[in-house]
Amino acid sequence: MTDLSPDLPRDPRHDPVLREEVIAALAIVPGECHVDATFGAGGYTRAMLAAGADVVACDRDPDAIAEGQALVAEAGGKLTLIHGRFGEIDRLLAERGIEAVDGITFDIGVSSMQLDRDERGFSFQKDGPLDMRMAQEGESAADWLNRADETEIADVLFHYGDERQSRRVARAIVAARPLSRTGELAKVIRKALRHPPGAPKDPSTKSFQAIRIHINGELDELVAGLNAAERLLRPGGRLAVVSFHSTEDRIVKNFLRERSGGDAAGSRHRPAPTPLARAATFETPARKVRPGKAEEARNPRARSATLRSAIRTSAPAHSVQGNSGKEIVSC
Repeated sequence: MTDLSPDLPRDPRHDPVLREEVIAALAIVPGECHVDATFGAGGYTRAMLAAGADVVACDRDPDAIAEGQALVAEAGGKLTLIHGRFGEIDRLLAERGIEAVDGITFDIGVSSMQLDRDERGFSFQKDGPLDMRMAQEGESAADWLNRADETEIADVLFHYGDERQSRRVARAIVAARPLSRTGELAKVIRKALRHPPGAPKDPSTKSFQAIRIHINGELDELVAGLNAAERLLRPGGRLAVVSFHSTEDRIVKNFLRERSGGDAAGSRHRPAPTPLARAATFETPARKVRPGKAEEARNPRARSATLRSAIRTSAPAHSVQGNSGKEIVSC
């Protein structure tokens, strides 16, 4: 079998953020079953395999699944790769006879593999079709931007991108329609925000992020994934979530706070949940972890990353169990 040591040289194109910290939070014991719910280019999966885990990995992007087959072959039967949404990970595993696992990892947001391919339309740094669909199906960013009204576009930019001038940008987008290329959209945004050429921090960043989150339903998917993880993790199982956006991190923080017996705070994006008089399903979460300066220098995309982790208790899941009546087996 190919050497899967976590000390392998890093691939700068697919350098998993906070890799060592994630593996430490998972505390893998050889032979355990762990889930990489967002496979991407396989960075976390490779590290989990190196630590001795049997891994079930999931991704909604068919490109990730196709390109991951090489790692499946290398892993010699210790890796199962599934095409599907991580919000449905409990159902996807139940279909394969797996109802409980020892650890689950989420890496929320777009992968480096998707960002680096201009034909996928996620990045404003290279011109490409205005797509942004992770699953490569359904409504594209161009489809939505060319049909949505100004108010809808402004609301998405404000709530998902924290764009304070969302109305100005939305008005410019509507005036410039039809749009079909990432370069066109970036140019419209820069002009609307009066961004001088060569100035630091491209103002397109917030809007591109917001549109991507909306097109892929990422916040709803994250909530579904966290609830699925609560159902899947056996007592003592470990959850690790890496997020890159303040709203995503707030959802994770509030979920773990509420599920560990605290009171989750609300936000303008999502109201605070009603307190539940139930036993805590997670122990008090570990302190959040941020990348060090060395990692930020090596991988600029790590700068906004936050890792939150927690350990499952033996209390029943708060969510309704979607797959009942089957014998609990391990992978």
